Amino acid sequence: MIDDAYSTIGTAARAELKVQGSRFLALSFPVSAREDAIGRWKSIKKEYHDATHHCYAYRLGREGLDFRSSDDGEPSGTAGRPILSAIDRRGLSDVLVVVVRYFGGTKLGMGGLARTYAEAAETVLAVSAPETRYAQEVLHIAFDHALTPRIMRAADAAGATVAGSEYGECARLALAVRASRVEALRTALVNATSGAVRFEDEKVAGSPKVDPGL
Repeated sequence: MIDDAYSTIGTAARAELKVQGSRFLALSFPVSAREDAIGRWKSIKKEYHDATHHCYAYRLGREGLDFRSSDDGEPSGTAGRPILSAIDRRGLSDVLVVVVRYFGGTKLGMGGLARTYAEAAETVLAVSAPETRYAQEVLHIAFDHALTPRIMRAADAAGATVAGSEYGECARLALAVRASRVEALRTALVNATSGAVRFEDEKVAGSPKVDPGL
């Protein structure tokens, strides 16, 4: 069976540290795209505009191949990378962590900064509610309108959702389903329609979603 599950967080969380006069406010968010991550970071910068630094890291996707980190003015490697490492130690993806620093007047040194940013990220992730998500694929199908009830029963049984639809001379649906259930859904659709369903191009869904049934 295809391993389509990965770990993330379900809701945003926050935590705070104070180290030698500096205040570190750590914020975690579930995200599904880099635009979402960067947009949230920009909103944090605007909300905490009086802070000294707004360092962040994110990792995205089931395989976690899309990632980025930023020191936002701190010495290179002392903020973004430690934050990203904290995300990775917990095996998470589709996660953004922002650590906002209010400088308190005492320099922590490069080692001290790296440890503190890592601790801040670890602290907020420790209070972030864990959640399992599932990578999805999309089946594009075409069929006669009269087959709609059969199609929808098969889709519902597989936990698929309608990601798009088009109705003309025939009906066309884009059905989003867990990657591990694609072949089972294909077989169910064929059986339900006695082979009358037509499969078109398949695409990988851009935003994995939570499977409410598991």
